[in-house]
Amino acid sequence: MAFTFFFRDEQILSLAVQKLVPLTMGRSNVQILNAGCAMGMETYTFAILLAESMGKFALRNVKIHAIDIDNENVDFGKTVTDGIYHKEHLQRIPADLFQKYFSPAEKEDYFIVSPELRNLVQFQKYDLLTLKPLRNDYSLVICKNVLLHFNYQQRIEVITMYHNMLLNGGLLIMENTQSMPVELGPKFKKLVDYAQLHEKI
Repeated sequence: MAFTFFFRDEQILSLAVQKLVPLTMGRSNVQILNAGCAMGMETYTFAILLAESMGKFALRNVKIHAIDIDNENVDFGKTVTDGIYHKEHLQRIPADLFQKYFSPAEKEDYFIVSPELRNLVQFQKYDLLTLKPLRNDYSLVICKNVLLHFNYQQRIEVITMYHNMLLNGGLLIMENTQSMPVELGPKFKKLVDYAQLHEKI
């Protein structure tokens, strides 16, 4: 199970939202992939940032596919798919956003993500190394804290699959510890110097 928390790497996620939103204007189908979703905290963080940048009408056209190989993360039904978290996991969320997107759950000291955000997200178990694309119309792929578990050749194969899954001009976020393999340089354009945010060429 990957270590993560709400609003981790907020800067790069916010930048991705800034780049993504103009690309989605007027579109009725916006698909996003979050690979290695772990406990769903990164997924819901991105959903919050996206909701804050898009109107409710436009947000209804968005679907975030959150995948993880760990069956405990995506298949037990309550914590992740139902968006229910203990209060200790929510301390890093800005107070105004916490009040806006979370409400008390039935169990004491637990809170549930708003239906608005839960409706954006679809979780499923998936092994990236099968190299079988889920779709070919993603506007954004978020793949942080995943590639470091693969060897160099596997990283090339997975990123190549992402390239095939993205629309032209689609975006790819990787963890900053993993640079784009030189073999794939012609397939992507790096958008900023300080983070691994790339655009499909």
